[in-house]
Formats: sequence, C-alpha cells, structure tokens
Amino acid sequence: MKSRTPVVIAVTAATAVASAMVAIAGPATAKKPLDPAAARVAAADAASALVADRPAALQASDGEAFVQHQVITSENLQYVPFDRTYKGLPVIGGDFVVVTDNYGQAKYTSVAQDEPIGALSVTPKLSAADSVAIAKAELKTVKNVEGTKLVVVTTTGDPTLAWESTINGTGAEGVSRLTVDVDAADGSVLRTYEHVTDVAGTGTGWINGAVSLDTTLSGSTYTMRDPSMTTLSCQNATGNAIFSGTDNVWGNGTGTNRETGCVDAFYVAQKQKAMLSSWLGRNGFNGSGGGWPIRVGLADQNAYYDGTQIQIGYNTSSQWIASADVVGHELGHGIDDTTPGGISNGNTQEFVADTIGAATEWYANNPNDAPDYQVGEEVNLVGSGPIRYMYNPSLAGDDNCYSSSTPSDEVHAAAGPGNHWFYLLAEGTNPTNGQPASTRCTGSGAITGVGIQTAIKVMYNAMLIKTSSSSYLKYRTWTLTAAKNLYPSDCTVFNTVKAAWDAVSVPAQTADPTCTASTSSPTASTSPSTTTSPSTCAAVTNGTAVSIPDAGSAVYSDIVISGCARSASSTSTVAVNITHTYRGDVKIDLVAPDGSTYALKASSSSDSTDNVVATYTANLSSEAANGTWRLKVQDVYSGDTGTINSWTLTL
Repeated sequence: MKSRTPVVIAVTAATAVASAMVAIAGPATAKKPLDPAAARVAAADAASALVADRPAALQASDGEAFVQHQVITSENLQYVPFDRTYKGLPVIGGDFVVVTDNYGQAKYTSVAQDEPIGALSVTPKLSAADSVAIAKAELKTVKNVEGTKLVVVTTTGDPTLAWESTINGTGAEGVSRLTVDVDAADGSVLRTYEHVTDVAGTGTGWINGAVSLDTTLSGSTYTMRDPSMTTLSCQNATGNAIFSGTDNVWGNGTGTNRETGCVDAFYVAQKQKAMLSSWLGRNGFNGSGGGWPIRVGLADQNAYYDGTQIQIGYNTSSQWIASADVVGHELGHGIDDTTPGGISNGNTQEFVADTIGAATEWYANNPNDAPDYQVGEEVNLVGSGPIRYMYNPSLAGDDNCYSSSTPSDEVHAAAGPGNHWFYLLAEGTNPTNGQPASTRCTGSGAITGVGIQTAIKVMYNAMLIKTSSSSYLKYRTWTLTAAKNLYPSDCTVFNTVKAAWDAVSVPAQTADPTCTASTSSPTASTSPSTTTSPSTCAAVTNGTAVSIPDAGSAVYSDIVISGCARSASSTSTVAVNITHTYRGDVKIDLVAPDGSTYALKASSSSDSTDNVVATYTANLSSEAANGTWRLKVQDVYSGDTGTINSWTLTL
C-alpha cells in the first residue's frame, strides 16, 4: 500500500500585531497543502509560537498565562481559540482566537480584551458566602448553586476581581441558569450571564409528517438515541427517560403526544447534525462530536437551551413546539456556546441562532414545512402567526434597521437587524426563487444574494473568530473577514456581505478589511471546459478531459444548464469518472451557480484504490437549476496526478 507523507513546513511566529483584528503577511512562496491533520498541528504550533511572543494585540500583563484549545477547521482555515488566566485565576473577557491558513501561516488575531489588566490584587475583601447571597438575589427562586470561584472580569470597565457563581432557579422570564459576577471588594453585581436561551415556536409530528430516524438498538429494545452521537437523545421531560420501544415505530402524529413531539425534535436534530457536517465541516453540535439531550414536556409556552439540554414546551393548543426552525434555533444556541467566546453578546445571540435555524430548515427541505425565512411559522403560539420575519422584521414589530438602541433592546426584538442582514446576504432584495422581496434601510440598488449555504458558511466562520466581546459592530467585521478568508480570489461574497450590512444601517468599522482581489471566478490550474445543455432539464455530460495536478490548485469542469425553469432536485446526482492512481488524494465538490459548494467526496490518506468512478446524490433543492455548475476537483497530497475524464449532472 502506498503511504501519504505530508510536507512539513516550518512556522515562524509573527513578532508584532498592531490591533485586535490584525492581518499578518502570508507565505512568500507557494507551498503544497498539508493534509488535514498536519494542517491542524501546524496551526497549533504557529498559534503557540505567536502567543509566546506576546504581541501587543493580546494586551498581556505580567502574571498572565494562556490556555490553548483544540484547533477548529473550516474550509481552508484553522481557528485556534485561547483563554487567559491572571495569577492563576480565569479572566472573563480575556479570550482570543488566532487564525491560520492550511500552511500554518498566521493570518489574524481576534482579541476580546482591549486593555491590559496591569497590577491587580487577587485577595478578596468580600467572602465567598457573602457573594453567593448577593448572587442568589438576582433570581426569584433558587434551586441550587453549582459553585463559586474567584475570577478577573475585564468586560465591565476596569479589570476587577470578582466572585463568580452559577445559580439554578427561576427569574422574571421563567427557568434560569444564571452566572453572576460579584465585585470581590464592594459586593456590586458586575455582570450576569444567562445560559438559558429561549424562543417560542411550534412543530410536532403533525408538521413534519412521516420521517426517518436513526435510533439505537440494544437487545430487543430501540431507543431514541443517535447511534453515532450518544449524547444526542430525545427524552420525556418528566423523569428524563429516553423514549424506547420494541418496534422502532415512534409517535402517532398527534401534536399533544410527547413521543410525537420527540419524533420531530429528534428528526430536526439529526438533519442539523448532517447540515453541520455537509455544509460547514463541523464535527457535531459542540465541535467535538457531541450534543445534548432534547427533552419534550416543558410546562411552558417556550423552548430553551441552557448549556446542558434542550427543553421543548407547547403552544396554546398544547402541541409540542418541535419545528425545524425552533429546534434548529435552540441547537444553534448550543453551537454558538461551543464556538470561541461562548454565546454571542451585545444582543446578537438570537439573530445568530435564527440563522442556524433557517439553515437547518433549508437543509431538511421537508415538504410539510417548506423552507422559508420566517421563525416559528408553523407555531401560531398565541394565535398571531410567526414569531419573527427575517426578510421584514417589522411584520412582528421588530426593527428592520440597526440603531444605537439595538444593543439595549429586548434580546429577541434585537434580532431584527441581524435577521434582515442575513436574508439580504442569502436571498438579496429581489429573490427569483419564490421568496419575498426585501427592502434596504439605507442606500439604493438591488442586492443579489449568495444563497443560504454560502451565507451560513460566512456566518459560521465569523463565529469561529468570535470572542466574548461580540456585538453587531464586531459581527460586521468578523463576517467580512470570514468572507475574505473563505474566498480570497473573488470579492463577490465579500461585497455582498458588506452591502447587506450597509443596507441594514450597521456602520463601517475601522477594523473592517477591504477586498481588492479579482471578482472573476477562481482560476483553475488547467482551463476548465464547459458544456452547455440543451434547453431541457435532462442529464448533461461534459466529456472533455481536464488534468488534475499533483498536490496543486483545484481544477474545474463546467456544465451550463439553461431552459430548466425549476429548482434542482433533493435527489440530484453527479456521476464522475476520474483516473487517479491513489483516489484518496482526491477531494471532489460541486459548485452551484450561486457559489454554494456541496461536498461530494472527501480526501483520505488510507484509500489507496485506483480511480474514482462513482455517482453521488446531493440535495440541491435550494438551488435554481439554470446556470453554470462546476465540478471542483483537487489533489491534496503529493505523489500522483490524475484526469477528470467526464462527469454527468442530473438535476
């Protein structure tokens, strides 16, 4: 068997960083890509070396240490999160992220802290017990205190020593799991952090209809536990027992039945799990292959995530609210919570979760809950229809446009400008796929959307740059940075991200990057061949050979579809015939006309079989059929070359 030997690249740390969001010069000469594992190692080493030099952007003081976390991979970038400690104490707001490319070259740092801690006493004047009494007073009722520790808080003004406690109980809005930071000198409450994030919605078995579920069999008993992710299950909220049975048949289609509520909640969770892998390359909900139990039966017209679970309540008809956008939203809070910086701050967390919920609904593409950009449209929670409208937030009484008051609005109402931005990014002002038109708050001219897959990819990669200092203004900078990093040779997506933020009145920031690259399509190392279809929806083949260079840039082969006035199918197929002496080298993607990328085949260092002759099925139902479709092929290891002999697209 052949072996794959990655190229080892030495990494030199940058010695100075000028600001909290800083571009660092890229590699001077072209290098062969590292395999994924080696790229993560190179990223970790580069980040460690950079941090060891303590550049000015880190705002470091004597007595600080930095805790490096697992590297997160997305597309052609590596994200290395860090926390910091001061004299052994955790620093709240001291987190940062180092971004590298796949060569181990540092590109950006994203730092939450904006001033050094300096010299700070870590001896408290207030006792831990007295601080807990103050923290408990933040809730109406207290069930228990999870723990209390000394921390340094940098997010509320001058760095301050504080006692931090996490309290379980109930608050003004219902169930609460609240972290409270109490000044260890004067007893004032510096900060509260609510882990329970909620959104009202609906959707049970009577919405999604007949669905397929991946369950676990033990002996003769099936359980509603994901077989490949044991931390994901669906349970009866009374007693937290996982639903089980002997026939692997679940629910009765009645919205008031808890098992039926779990059918749709579990179905949505498994669709989101697939979306995260297929569209974003994320390993599970928490980034390391795990998730949380979903519990149906909350005695409230509500649903929430609290860091340990998802709870699903009911609507005015006592139907369990487990629709795609609601469950996808709550799981979205969990994804937000387990990306750098934790759950987004600055009143951005609800719009962030709404974008993930929308992407989940579009990926699932269930005919009983057709994908759209309304939140909870199947709910009728209190008889007034959807909870939020992403294309026109004012329909639910929320602001379409950002203003200085947005960061202090009620957290769900504050989602309006972010949801409006995401819709303009994904669909534009005048969509052609049946979605509603949307207007600008400022400026003029139409915006052409990039598609929801590209939009959520930009959003997710911005979340990987996120720190605990998140805000609407920071998300503008982070999404622009993500777009530039994801598409370095084409400014189209970058310009759309910028136009959408401008359109919802989020102002430009000094940290915003610029994009001056060519706006043409990425250049292949071999000129792509193009086949134009007849004016039908029939299968089309491109049989012109395209050479695949060894460990080089991606090459493309194009098919142009015209005269097919419909969307592509959820069971579209791509048949490929590729000659290669070690097919594990080859990574294959399909690029839709709007730039969305669908992964067909991943690379593998252990697959030494010759050639790729296979047919792949892809859910392309969110794409218009007409346009230029591109087969993107890249050899990611050294040692062999290959050829695209032909490929056939059936939409």
